[in-house]
Amino acid sequence: MRRKIPSTTALVSFEAAARHESFTKAAHELSITQGAICRQIASLEEFLSVELFRRSRRGVKLTEAGLSYSRRVAMQLDAVERDTLSVMGQQGANVIELAVVPTFGTQWLIPRLKDFQHKHPEVTVNLTNRTRPFLFADTEFDAAIYFGDADWSGTESHRLMGENPVPVCSPRLLGTRTHFSVQEIAELPLLQQTTRPYAWRQWFNAQHLNIPRDMTGPRYELFSMLSQAAMHDMGVALIPPFLIQRDLDEHQLVIANPEALSSSKAYYLMIPERKVESASLHAFRDWLLDQSQRYSPSI
Repeated sequence: MRRKIPSTTALVSFEAAARHESFTKAAHELSITQGAICRQIASLEEFLSVELFRRSRRGVKLTEAGLSYSRRVAMQLDAVERDTLSVMGQQGANVIELAVVPTFGTQWLIPRLKDFQHKHPEVTVNLTNRTRPFLFADTEFDAAIYFGDADWSGTESHRLMGENPVPVCSPRLLGTRTHFSVQEIAELPLLQQTTRPYAWRQWFNAQHLNIPRDMTGPRYELFSMLSQAAMHDMGVALIPPFLIQRDLDEHQLVIANPEALSSSKAYYLMIPERKVESASLHAFRDWLLDQSQRYSPSI
């Protein structure tokens, strides 16, 4: 069945004209005549049976429908351009499209990737942030690193490491103390992590305390946001030390209490079953497991 899609030329002409709200400027950008722009947009309006621009002696202005459609067209054209540049850049190389939880990717994985590139120069690893599980069949991802319980249908899981977060804060908040007591932490602003909504409750329960306000406080989606908030004296945060090692070494953050939160959940490399025979993924998996064991021999 033939798709109900306008010509690419018409869409590109419309996107440029909508962005500039000028046929003349669109024509100049695309190096075609103003008449050609007019014809392309007229054919698009006929195809859609919708008026996209209002014409007057003073120029053109997008209609409501035109404004809404232009935003969607711009997004789709951007996506097509990104995919095209990606294919052009690969030029037959072995590429791994990896979904990764953001702070783990920036603070732990990227500093080590140079070693993988040195050992496997024929493989390119592209990273994209994803904080939650997804269906591999609906994406272009070859693998994912995420935090959870490895219950991900249709995948092969490889445990990397646990989190074991500890309370951290700015040295100014801690002052002259060596650390806060559990009761003192209960009185401080508690910074919450969106994807770990019960973390503080679990931490206090492990210390045999029931704190009514353990789920109150500002919420941040990423550990990197959480660490910045703690660094700027906004409260105490529960963060895995390996994600903020540089901040701890530079004394921008300090351990507010040495008690760590143990969890059955961990960071896993997830590979869809249809990809498990990939030589590139085999190499990356073996390297990643070796790196995680080097960092944390006890896992």
